[in-house]
Amino acid sequence: MENKKIEFNSLKIEELEDLFLSLGEKKFRAEQFFRFMHQKKNFEIENCKQLPKVLIEKLKEIGYINTSSIYTKYESKLDNTKKYLIKLYDNRIIETVFMDYGSYCTVCISSQVGCRMGCTFCASTKENFKRNLTSAEMLNQIYLIENDLNLTINNVVIMGIGEPLDNYNNVIGFLKIINSEKGKNLSLRNITISTCGLVHNIYKLADEKLPVTLTISLHNPFQKERREIMPISDNFSIDEILKACKYYFDKTSRRVSFEYTIIKGQNDSKKHALELKNILKGLNCHINIIPLNSIKEFDGVAPSTKYIYVFKSMLENYGINATIRKKQGDDINGACGQLRQGVLQEEN
Repeated sequence: MENKKIEFNSLKIEELEDLFLSLGEKKFRAEQFFRFMHQKKNFEIENCKQLPKVLIEKLKEIGYINTSSIYTKYESKLDNTKKYLIKLYDNRIIETVFMDYGSYCTVCISSQVGCRMGCTFCASTKENFKRNLTSAEMLNQIYLIENDLNLTINNVVIMGIGEPLDNYNNVIGFLKIINSEKGKNLSLRNITISTCGLVHNIYKLADEKLPVTLTISLHNPFQKERREIMPISDNFSIDEILKACKYYFDKTSRRVSFEYTIIKGQNDSKKHALELKNILKGLNCHINIIPLNSIKEFDGVAPSTKYIYVFKSMLENYGINATIRKKQGDDINGACGQLRQGVLQEEN
């Protein structure tokens, strides 16, 4: 695939219209092509019968539709969770998870091939970072699953492999394309972005004034202890992250959530609950407690279910809104912190 060619399904509708105008075409042709890719979820330019054959040939000369495919699907025997291994155009593999909550369904998508954040308890960062995903490759994860299961995805969480704010421009492109009324038209309020705290890009995201839900991977309220499990803490302190969160709320009026992976004997004591109260005072927020999901490279374990509820009660007694995330897909390594990327050899 030539790098100089245009990746059509990563273009926002306005960018596609400008491109078609530059080719001497009418804007409505761009809208037809945009709907073809993002409503009909079609990956073959030749199948866009609404466009004249001459235009199709012209498009094939200057660009392409980035295609992905389902490599393998794993189905949980514990619930209706499904984990997909998605094969990208360069034969790299990412993982995407479908979760069924009855009244709605959610897809957890990846934003990078690998991750460079280095969190010790997360499988996604155990293999070297390879590259960012394009906006199209993030969209394709959703479209492939919708086509496979013959349903509509109501909610999207960008919590899979990678740090979304480390791939800022492509994530913003993804948001604007998926929200377009000429495409999938998914409400931005139904999208959650998870970050370990890239402060400069939290401010940038706030200034976009997009009403997405921001969730911070906090995992420890003490700077020194957090640094031991999250190397990113060397670059961005908890105080800096919280200031950025307040700015985000002021700009968007959207409540910020904090992910808190609870690890027995490391971040589950009364002192941790009290410090959470201290640092989050005055911030409109919510804590999502995540029982640690095991990976072979980390020897920590989750506290007992009974104790996790005790910790939740501590937080609530301190006036903090808290929930415990339900485990889903644990038997297929599809739970939070268990997603990995892999590399396939070039196929003959």
